[in-house]
Amino acid sequence: MTFPTEQLLFTPAAPTSQALSLLFAFPNTYSVGITSLGYQVVWGLLQARSDLRVSRLFTDIHEPLPRHPDLLGFSLSWELDYVNILSLLESLEIPVRSKDRTHGCFPLVFGGGPVLTANPEPFADFFDVILLGDGEELLHSFIDTVQIVQGADRVTQLLTLAQVPGVYVPSLYEVTYHSQEGAISAIQPITAKVPPQVSKQTYRGNQLSTSTVVSPKAAWENIYMVEVVRSCPEMCRFCLASYLTLPFRTPDLQTSLIPAIEQGLAVTNRIGLLGASVTQHPEFDQLLDYFTRPVCADLRLSIASVRTNTVTVKLAKILTQRGSRSITIAIESGSDRLRQIINKKLENEQIYAAASAAHQGGLKGIKLYGMVGLPGETPEDLEATLLLMGDLKRQTPGLRLTLGCSTFVPKAHTPFQWFGVNPQAKQTLQRLQNRCALKGLSIGRRAITGRCYKPCYQEGIAVCHIY
Repeated sequence: MTFPTEQLLFTPAAPTSQALSLLFAFPNTYSVGITSLGYQVVWGLLQARSDLRVSRLFTDIHEPLPRHPDLLGFSLSWELDYVNILSLLESLEIPVRSKDRTHGCFPLVFGGGPVLTANPEPFADFFDVILLGDGEELLHSFIDTVQIVQGADRVTQLLTLAQVPGVYVPSLYEVTYHSQEGAISAIQPITAKVPPQVSKQTYRGNQLSTSTVVSPKAAWENIYMVEVVRSCPEMCRFCLASYLTLPFRTPDLQTSLIPAIEQGLAVTNRIGLLGASVTQHPEFDQLLDYFTRPVCADLRLSIASVRTNTVTVKLAKILTQRGSRSITIAIESGSDRLRQIINKKLENEQIYAAASAAHQGGLKGIKLYGMVGLPGETPEDLEATLLLMGDLKRQTPGLRLTLGCSTFVPKAHTPFQWFGVNPQAKQTLQRLQNRCALKGLSIGRRAITGRCYKPCYQEGIAVCHIY
């Protein structure tokens, strides 16, 4: 497979003769990787440096690769992709474990992204360096330091990099466990020259992320993505998006969001508004008004992560006018009791109101995200979800309903991180799927895989939460 024709939204810097060679990898296919806004943004930041010569690497295609790269970086968005990191290392003939990479023979292997920031230790043996936190400023600090120590031996390189805030060098720390299969007891630096703690870096600028490239082979063809919010103020007890990326940040509409959107409209008619809770931007209603202008008549608009109690007829009408066929809301369960346990500030009446507004606004479908195996769940909660779906079907005839459901997986940094996976969750999920089929309800493939790619993209869903 060859690289598709892409529209770049930035001007790459011309590498100098002394530029370091860097492979920037995404451990999945090009279609998935190029649809990751985080990957796009980091790639753009790297390409803007004249002291780097950057080549991209995916599991199916790659740009011309340097014979002996100086750096190899991975952006990891989903836990299940980490096995592809090992495969890519093997294909490049680089030892999988960092301790086996001798100085001068192999590149410095680093990684970043939400998975590594949330819980780096399961992957620590495979990386020389792990970047913790937002990359806007951390990435430049890391590369600047790499340039300073490029001629030094590997030990000196790692000791120096460990001084950079947000840079975790696993080989310089000793990890002990309560038992062979138990929790971590302590993480201690092996030398006083290493900081005892690594501080996750948080970007606090007003300008959030936007696409750096538009591709016809992206999972959402030719989409231009704009990050409307970062983090989430709701603090659901299972949700990594709230706790890992605090504080909740919203760029200014006039000075940041609209100029970013106009940049995208210059190259494509498909815009995706991204974030964990897009409709909670304080100027979201005014942002909607922007898309009612005649100049947006041919625009295809997708919105991610719509909070249920913010679904209005106005929102549904504008989405319908701008090419969307459905909307997605996360309800987690049909049980008010269970939602109180998980701190999901939502009542069934608000779900009914959201479905009604979507229908009145002209949308053809609504997809509801749910989970099974949540702490405190009982069989009655499963019945409540089925009852809710049945009531929605009766109250909004003609509206296509889909329940996309996954099993609860605990995430580090959240209040539910120590609950573990319910061993009966898979069977519960299968029962829910069978019961939905008997009631004539559609349940999405997220119920089986725990993830969703093409089915969601085809529905115009801009971001699929992975719990």
